[in-house]
Amino acid sequence: MALERLRLGVNIDHVATIRNARGGEHPDPLDAARIAIRAGADGITMHLREDRRHIRDDDVRRVRAAIAAPLNLEMAATDEMIAFAKDIQPHAACLVPERREEVTTEGGLDVAGHAQALRPVVEALAAAGCRVSLFIDPDLEQVRAAAAIGAPVVELHTGAYAHGKPGELARLRAAAALTGELGLECHAGHGLTYANTPPIATLPGVKELNIGHFLIGQAIFDGLAVVVSRMRSVMNVARTELPAGPSAVVPGR
Repeated sequence: MALERLRLGVNIDHVATIRNARGGEHPDPLDAARIAIRAGADGITMHLREDRRHIRDDDVRRVRAAIAAPLNLEMAATDEMIAFAKDIQPHAACLVPERREEVTTEGGLDVAGHAQALRPVVEALAAAGCRVSLFIDPDLEQVRAAAAIGAPVVELHTGAYAHGKPGELARLRAAAALTGELGLECHAGHGLTYANTPPIATLPGVKELNIGHFLIGQAIFDGLAVVVSRMRSVMNVARTELPAGPSAVVPGR
């Protein structure tokens, strides 16, 4: 059963991590963005963290100005980041939880527990022309809460699935199905690789995958254009050759 084409957003944060390890300007995230788009990425994702541990303000501004493809800005729901997003007006703004001590984003946003605080943020970003998404765990309560505060998109956190937690694929399938029932667009990402992407790519409700760390890491060995092109192929094959729905084959899981 063939499904509609799945979009690929490439997260280039860790190109900046490598640059910042030595200082200077090399490697430049803008170069990575251009290569990824040429190799088949549909958009670029950048997470501007409060502590600027990788991506910097100027990186976002330069990529926003230089590429025609959609820019997805991952950001915390803070006054500083809201003002920044309003200023640069990315195509999309994805609200994520953020803690200084975490190595990477460790879980989804608690929309149900912070609906009152998040609603005006969603409204402000939407008014600025951003497609707003909320990065959440595949929890039905969180999906419903996202719809209730007016977010048009949710991105399901696939980290627990990627680490092999039992039952996570079923949770992701149920959450993706609910997004469709509620009129939300569904994205997914975190921890995805060549091996574990196909089962996520076969979920009918998912429209976009955002993948970064694996691609940048593998690019050290194979080159960024090669790994983005291969991931694009993995996603395309999954959409055209694997069955969709509860009977989907789950390689190696």
